[in-house]
Amino acid sequence: MEFARRLQPLQRNVFADMDRAKAQAIAAGTPILDLSLGSSDLSPPPEVLAAIAAAVADPRTHGYGLHHSTLPFREAAAAWYTRKFGVAVDPATEVLLLIGSQEGTGHLPLALLNPGDVALLCDPCYPSHRGGIYLAGGEIYGMPLAPDHGFLPQFGDIPGSVLDRAKCMVLSYPHNPTTALAPLAFFEEAVAFCQRHDLVLIHDFPYPDFSFAPDPVPSVLQADPGKTCSIELFSLSKSFHMGGFRVGYAIGNRAIIEALGQVKGAIDFNQYQGILRGAIVALTGDQRSVVAMAQIFRERRDRGVAHLQALGWTVPLPPATPYVWAPLPTPWHRNSMAFCTQLAASTGVVLAPGIGFGPAGEGYGRFALVHDLPLLTTALDRIGTFLATQSPPK
Repeated sequence: MEFARRLQPLQRNVFADMDRAKAQAIAAGTPILDLSLGSSDLSPPPEVLAAIAAAVADPRTHGYGLHHSTLPFREAAAAWYTRKFGVAVDPATEVLLLIGSQEGTGHLPLALLNPGDVALLCDPCYPSHRGGIYLAGGEIYGMPLAPDHGFLPQFGDIPGSVLDRAKCMVLSYPHNPTTALAPLAFFEEAVAFCQRHDLVLIHDFPYPDFSFAPDPVPSVLQADPGKTCSIELFSLSKSFHMGGFRVGYAIGNRAIIEALGQVKGAIDFNQYQGILRGAIVALTGDQRSVVAMAQIFRERRDRGVAHLQALGWTVPLPPATPYVWAPLPTPWHRNSMAFCTQLAASTGVVLAPGIGFGPAGEGYGRFALVHDLPLLTTALDRIGTFLATQSPPK
């Protein structure tokens, strides 16, 4: 049996690789503490769950959800966006419901790229950014992110021969996995660059409420309020802990929104209406739960990094996101996959290896701070024992 060549680049995936490592540890009887996935351990706000529960008994929610039926959600999303970022949004033409922001990064390349076209991606980046490009037959040019540039891409380093074939650029700040923030001035530079080179600017934006800096996180559309070339993807998975409900939206340039909607219309309908009712409650509520969530993750970050440093592991304090992006100790810095698989087998603690996010991620491990402090402390103590007793394979 022969399968499509487009599957070849998808043979490896950081989360699938670590899922196999988890399965092997479980089979060996090792208890798992999973810090590899950014799946929040907190629950959605009670009023969100109540709205979803009440919808189950309403027969009007039981049918297919076509695009027109999502208008109340799109109106709530547009209003939330305007309140938060001060950018006017037309819910009829500039918002599209998504099954999480990952659907947007996966499907947008199908609307934008012909085989052989180039997409400019951060390196490292979230894996679905690469997956959508591969499925569309596109080619990837990695923009290396380095700590001496604040993990921001250097647009001036992109060769003209690449730009001649490029159709889009994908950014994501606050950044997963590096935890970096981008100032509004950077987005203004990115928008001007994309306008100059006729590129679509895609901004994956699931972490606007996960900054620990004093200033609010900017949206790319604050740098492109006319929505000349930009589209932003937001997910309720992080801010409202609705990861399993798979709800988010795209917002931005109406032509790009329409093109993405054409792809979506050929592939799926929308979520259950009850989930959208809960999402509307989340977006229109008082946001106190969002503020409380940020404080919980700030404490986990502070305590977790302090614990790692007490173990002798030098780790910078993340400015944003629910992650720690940790340079691996010297003996392991050339093989993050070996470090993470051996750590899982020996201790049951599961991290995400940096190489899984791109070549520039080698030498790092990503911690997801998705357990309460007692469990997080247990996991870090196990890591300390591992560091003291284990060495890399020859």
